[in-house]
Amino acid sequence: MERTRRAFWGARGLTVVGVMALLAGMVVLASRPASAQAAPTPPISPGYWLMASDGGVYQFGTTNFGSMRGHTLNQPIVGSAALEDGLGYWLVAADGGVFAFGAAGFYGSTGGVHLNQPIVGMAPTPDGHGYWLVARDGGIFTFGDAGFYGSTGNVHLNQPIVGMAATPNGQGYWLVAADGGIFTFGDAGFYGSTGGIHINQPVVGMAATSEGKGYWLVARDGGIFTFGDAGFYGSTGGIHINQPVVGMAATSEGKGYWLVASDGGIFTFGDAPFLGSTGGDPGPAPIIGMAAAHGYPFPPGATGYDISQFQCPGFPFFGSIPPAPQGVAVVQVSGGAIDASPNPCYAAEVSWAGSNDSAYIFMDGLPSPAPPVSDSGPAGTCNGNVSCESYNFGWYWARNWVAYSRNLGVDPWLWWLDVETDGAWNGGPAGQASNASVISGAYAGLQASGVVPGIYSTAYQWGKVAGSLAFPNVPLWIPGAGNISGGDFSAQNFCAGTIPAPYGTLYEPFADGIVTLVQYGLVGNGYNGPSSKYDRDYACL
Repeated sequence: MERTRRAFWGARGLTVVGVMALLAGMVVLASRPASAQAAPTPPISPGYWLMASDGGVYQFGTTNFGSMRGHTLNQPIVGSAALEDGLGYWLVAADGGVFAFGAAGFYGSTGGVHLNQPIVGMAPTPDGHGYWLVARDGGIFTFGDAGFYGSTGNVHLNQPIVGMAATPNGQGYWLVAADGGIFTFGDAGFYGSTGGIHINQPVVGMAATSEGKGYWLVARDGGIFTFGDAGFYGSTGGIHINQPVVGMAATSEGKGYWLVASDGGIFTFGDAPFLGSTGGDPGPAPIIGMAAAHGYPFPPGATGYDISQFQCPGFPFFGSIPPAPQGVAVVQVSGGAIDASPNPCYAAEVSWAGSNDSAYIFMDGLPSPAPPVSDSGPAGTCNGNVSCESYNFGWYWARNWVAYSRNLGVDPWLWWLDVETDGAWNGGPAGQASNASVISGAYAGLQASGVVPGIYSTAYQWGKVAGSLAFPNVPLWIPGAGNISGGDFSAQNFCAGTIPAPYGTLYEPFADGIVTLVQYGLVGNGYNGPSSKYDRDYACL
């Protein structure tokens, strides 16, 4: 296999592909991606859903991926859970029937199984690839990668179980009873309960802190009980409320929480923002609970810019940063290649980006000869094995850039891998296999660093570079839109996957991912931004 490093000038074209040029085989794609965001630092744009007993779903600051309203249910909906990144959610009925929406996967249910007691709640595993259902007697049912750590199914309870929460690593869980009694399993610690205390109203739910070293209990009157490292930020315990509280959700940092009443009224405390409610216009069925999305750093429908070393002062033609603040802000970390010098203006540009910052790394294939950093790593000691060297190479540089950013005090939680055909990729079938290993290593390296990976590319470019490589439900950032909402090539059409043939195959989702961010301007209906110096971006709803 030929592994020759191609000369490469830079990683920042004015982005986006000329559609007709692509069809003619002249790939003039964005020479530099914009990043999205994901997870170790707290989400900047949280949101929540309210779930009704008839399967209705109301979204606030999030996307509605569907509901069961209008469908015949054998039993009413009694609980819900959401993916950490806000790309999907589950509903669970009293018979254990599970309904999955968006990127949330279906891993099984008890819908066709005889239960001793009805299901009362659920909790997802940390990676979203499984969930637990809990019954009124504390019986636990596991699906997907959810482990079984015990239950109270055969234990006499003073009061029925009303909810549960999982530990941050998914190696345990808590159950809570109506009297506030706490039952711990796996690595879930016991930090206290109200089981032996007189409370004015029964407990209806709980939430765990982000560190898993404490939890909140919420009562029907909105009274809050804190244990471990859970902070008290207020309650409705002494306030007249129109309808009883039925559930709660905590913010990602654990410095606040939402309470929801059966009419959909929302009560916010600490750093939990008010994003809307159904309290003044309740639907046909009562609200039974809520699920919170920790979301992306950018809110749905937001716009902004992605910038790079080409916005550094003094760079010919570009050399300036767009106005701030922006709802979307993506900043290049590496220079013109994955193993290049850092973007010299990275620190200044992330200061411009503010709380909506995400990062991107311009990607390349394995150089020839393979550098020393590829000789050993998570793929093993390679001894000249190209696949091994490629994986280690991607792993090393992804972790290097996260560490570099953190050393500057910058910790974006979503990192885009910028995969474009004008990177220094290897050619031919063997080269494509090596390229896929580099990308896989970088993807795993980001995950091991505690951040969420995303991909910037197009279906055309991805196929040319990486073949059929896939990362289920990975956030995608796609270039090529003309503007936000006008015409066939609008960013909103890119988000919806409705680009007309024959161009749609060039811009459709790829790598088994979900379109999350769209770069627009310069093609299709023409550029509509304030200056051709910058790429613009739109966050899908």
